[in-house]
Parts: sequence; structure tokens; C-alpha cells
Amino acid sequence: MWLLKLLKELYPSPTSSFEVLCDNQSAIQIAKNPVQHDKTKHVEIDRHFIAEKVNNKTATLSYIPSANQLADILTKALPKSIFDGFLSKLGIYKVYSPA
Repeated sequence: MWLLKLLKELYPSPTSSFEVLCDNQSAIQIAKNPVQHDKTKHVEIDRHFIAEKVNNKTATLSYIPSANQLADILTKALPKSIFDGFLSKLGIYKVYSPA
């Protein structure tokens, strides 16, 4: 939301919505489902915030498999093959070579 507000200030007519790529199908269903579940009470405020943005068409939630979730390189310990694949997608080569 902060980034969307920043883009609106910098550019006169940016898009008014954004897409969130998520590798958790349960989280997508919880955000889209208006029924309160007992198992989600600890994330109630966040769930309501996201559900409001989805209902207002400000945000769209899309599923992306974990193997394609590029943000995982910043948040998870990954197997070397997946880590190296993500590094190449980011354009980072030979991380450990001397300068």
C-alpha cells in the first residue's frame, strides 16, 4: 500500500491496483472467504485488511508455485539448485568470486 501511494505521488496516473503473488493457497482462500474461521483468529487484523483490499479491487491475490517464488531467496533457506536459479533470475552471477 505504501508503494502504491508513493507511485501515485511520483506519477500522475499509475495503476490503482497491485498483484500479490503468494505460494500459500490456504492464505489466498482465507482472504477471499468472508467466513471467520477459528484457526485464523491470531491473524484476524491482517486477514481483514487484505480481504478489504481484495474486495475493493485494490489488490489481487494470485498463486505462484514455491519453485517460482523469487522472494523466497530473501526469506528462506533454499536448496543450492533453487538458490542458484534464483540468483541467475536476479542477474547475480559468481557471488563468491573475488573482485
